[in-house]
Amino acid sequence: MEQPLDAETRLAARLRGLRSERGLTLDALAERAGVSRSMISLVERCESSPTANVLDKLAAGLGVTLASLFADEHRKDAAPLARRADHRVWRDPDTGYVRRNLSPSGFPSAIELVEVVLPPKAHVAYDTTFRSPAIDQQIWVLEGAVQITVGDDTHDLAAGDCLAMRVDRFTAFRNPSERPARYLVALTMAATRVVHGGSI
Repeated sequence: MEQPLDAETRLAARLRGLRSERGLTLDALAERAGVSRSMISLVERCESSPTANVLDKLAAGLGVTLASLFADEHRKDAAPLARRADHRVWRDPDTGYVRRNLSPSGFPSAIELVEVVLPPKAHVAYDTTFRSPAIDQQIWVLEGAVQITVGDDTHDLAAGDCLAMRVDRFTAFRNPSERPARYLVALTMAATRVVHGGSI
């Protein structure tokens, strides 16, 4: 697994870069994301370990996916293959859940793949609702059980089950069992979906 300090350093640099690209001040991003200016400053200076919920809010404020916060900027010369040793790994300091970016970092693609390991009895909630552009994602459970709440609906998933969802309302992931759950997240910006060679 990538060392925590290195992961946080990469995250801090990525946040600064995305904010700069969009011409946003700390105050402007704080207002858009619903995260305090001081928290954003601490994260960008690598002086605080943000929770998954805070990162999700920052991603929404920047108009990107949560997964993209752990990836490089898209490059034409980026390799299309990502070996397991190259994967970016991050652990949520609040719940201990681990997310691994599977997609080749920096390679231009409309699809992002993430592997998540949710510890026993862990609960991760995201209260970000507005997204522009919207994000579509599917959750495929590989091991264990996951209870997923999307808005007012709750779904109990076992190994092999797959749930499709639009990320535009309160979402929570809970592992109800005594052993870790592992699942794959496939996501794409809804505006960039490609069907039969054309964008929709």
